[in-house]
Amino acid sequence: MKPLQKIKQLKVFGREFIYPKKPAGKLYAYRKWFSYFLLICLFSFPFVKLRGEQLVLLNFLERKFVFFGVIFTPQDFYLFALAMLIFIIFVVCFTVIFGRLWCGWACPQTIFMEMIFRRIEYWIEGDANHQKKLDLQPWTSEKILKKTFKHFLFLLISFAIANTFLAYFIGSDVLYKIISEPIGNHISGFFSIWLFTFVFYGVFAYVREVVCTVICPYGRLQGVLLDNQSLIVAYNEQRGEPRAFLQKNNVDATKGDCIDCGLCVQVCPTGIDIRKGTQLECVNCTACIDSCNEVMLKINRAPNLIGFYTQDYIQAKKPFKLGLKAYGYAAVLFLVMLVFSSLVYKRQDVETTVLRASGIMYQLNADGTVSNLYNAELINKTNKNIKFQFRSQNKSDVIKFIQRPEILKKEGATHLTFFLIKKQAELKDFKSEVEFEVIAEGKVISTASTSFFSQP
Repeated sequence: MKPLQKIKQLKVFGREFIYPKKPAGKLYAYRKWFSYFLLICLFSFPFVKLRGEQLVLLNFLERKFVFFGVIFTPQDFYLFALAMLIFIIFVVCFTVIFGRLWCGWACPQTIFMEMIFRRIEYWIEGDANHQKKLDLQPWTSEKILKKTFKHFLFLLISFAIANTFLAYFIGSDVLYKIISEPIGNHISGFFSIWLFTFVFYGVFAYVREVVCTVICPYGRLQGVLLDNQSLIVAYNEQRGEPRAFLQKNNVDATKGDCIDCGLCVQVCPTGIDIRKGTQLECVNCTACIDSCNEVMLKINRAPNLIGFYTQDYIQAKKPFKLGLKAYGYAAVLFLVMLVFSSLVYKRQDVETTVLRASGIMYQLNADGTVSNLYNAELINKTNKNIKFQFRSQNKSDVIKFIQRPEILKKEGATHLTFFLIKKQAELKDFKSEVEFEVIAEGKVISTASTSFFSQP
């Protein structure tokens, strides 16, 4: 078998483009269906409603965040910070164990590039060699037609991605108004849609794998996070070397299994040679595994010359096992998730804060009672109006309202001003704690505590 010629990079529009061969194989099929599932989730989450809210909303301008129908307000910022910390620790822990598998299988950049835009290129322009020949030939009617059609589809898909992207940040209802109402009513929204359209178009039509190899900081972390016990896509050099071209009726037992066909290089979307060891540019897309297994099958040799291996296995045949670093990150992740889960469980739909009025001491009344003046703020974290009652947990206490609204508007806040009146005979200390309840539909939906001052 003669070695296939490597698809070299071609300089177009000021930079060298890579022409990866169209991948195929079992892992690619798994990756393809997993990508379709993620794409369905990505494009549906902003437009599917649950409890009157879209599934996921990250509206930083209005400081409103929704996850699967649950509204989070700025008062829940500590939960957002913990969630981001959990995500970072998870990515670190995942990378320590599985390498850069996220990049090749779940990263939106890779999914859009390899499963949508690259497949459009294969459909219109053909495989790698045909694409290269098309770019090298002069601008004939065939080339103009193919290039125009391809970039029209690129723009169309980029437009869809931009609209979906904005739906996550401004809301699908606002996006619908921008699209359906006159442009003059939504100038900034109209320009935002087209700005993001051209940004995504530039990324997937021109920048491409440079996002993964240069721009994305995650790839730079590999050198810090990976160790000899991390599972990565790797070439088993102990088995493959020394390389030798396959010749008919000539089997040399001293040669390795690698026949230097170059297919693993030709299918790589970042243009690297996996046989040179772990590299920054490798996104663990597994295309090289499929292409190599196809060759191994044809020449009757064992599969997975390229596969998921640890460096310890390649060098010393040590079986895969989690290292202390992985256990450490997993333990930290578990503890942070435990704290996060408990805080989410204790979170109330209505947040109540009660503070004593500043600069005003307690008042002794002629009937033998003591009163303190308080200000209360109630924040509604739901998307429905709430008719509520405010009371003290101690049923012998009396509340005299100065300002008393009875409706707490959806996603809004209201303020109460009131005197809490207690019997002096029940008070033994200068400072005591009092508890308040917010009642709606016969249920306690929120509680708050503060201090009560009196003459002992």
